[in-house]
Amino acid sequence: MSSNTASSSTANAGSADSSSTRRNSKRPKYSRFTQQELPACKPILTPKWVITAFLLVGIVFVPIGVASLFASRDVVEIVDRYETICIPQANRTDKVAFIQSSADKTCNRTIRVPKHMKHPIYVYYQLDNFYQNHRRYVKSRSDEQLKNANSASETTDCKPEDSAHGMPIVPCGLIAWSLFNDTYSFSRNNQQLTVNKKDISWKSDREHKFGKGVFPKNFQNNTLIGGAKLNESIPLSQQEDLIVWMRTAALPTFRKLYGKIEVDLQEGDQIHVTLENNYNTYSFSGKKKLVLSTTSWLGGKNDFLGIAYLTVGGLCFFLALSFTVVYLVKPRRLGDPSYLSWNRNPGGH
Repeated sequence: MSSNTASSSTANAGSADSSSTRRNSKRPKYSRFTQQELPACKPILTPKWVITAFLLVGIVFVPIGVASLFASRDVVEIVDRYETICIPQANRTDKVAFIQSSADKTCNRTIRVPKHMKHPIYVYYQLDNFYQNHRRYVKSRSDEQLKNANSASETTDCKPEDSAHGMPIVPCGLIAWSLFNDTYSFSRNNQQLTVNKKDISWKSDREHKFGKGVFPKNFQNNTLIGGAKLNESIPLSQQEDLIVWMRTAALPTFRKLYGKIEVDLQEGDQIHVTLENNYNTYSFSGKKKLVLSTTSWLGGKNDFLGIAYLTVGGLCFFLALSFTVVYLVKPRRLGDPSYLSWNRNPGGH
């Protein structure tokens, strides 16, 4: 009797210990979710599936590539490089000295329209070898100062262009200080072509990054002048040349919008350009170009997208054809899917 009682007590104690162990264990309760046994897509890439996939990609990509190339070819673009030709012959041995002098820097250029250009015609300036993505250059600005009139003294990140004569500069920093200051005016048949400079910047920048109550102060007031001056009676939210310039470029060759010509230009038109060659790109061997361009549904002139689509589509067609030939000439017997682990043991137990 005592032996049975002892055995029963031992069993109860063991059961209690195991129950306590289960309660204290951190192992999750078994489920198909925790054991990753839920049904899943497990495709079998048979030759027919692979050939069909490559063929579909080719059928989709090639027409897109052709349409993109045609759209790019419809864009009419005129590019005129002028940084050297607008320096007088006698001053070309020391271009930096000329650009920093007070000499007259007016330059007259004539460009011919090769093909009918439908308005709006976008006027860009293009700079080469200008690294707006340099870390110190990008950081040299104060976003708080640009959008808040009460933050004029927030110039901590703007060095070395943070103050002049003991007063904070608005807008401060190297980006604003180096604002592009070449100017362009256009005429055709002795009639002036108006360049519309309204809405050339991003609407989000005008409304959220540059304050309507922030006005330039003490700008370009140091000994060394970096670029264009700003009208102190116009708020920064309306100074669109500045807003365009301060959206820094990622690459050393970039274009920025100068304005829009809102009349058509006919094939063979002679456009006379009067420009002020003020911006100093000569210190770093930079190039300056004036660009007139139309647009298409795809944007500006850019063959890369069309070539990329055609390349990928053509490669997929080639692979589909190659796999088809291999499959027909030297077929391979497929395995029996019923032997796959998830088909043999669907529950995973």
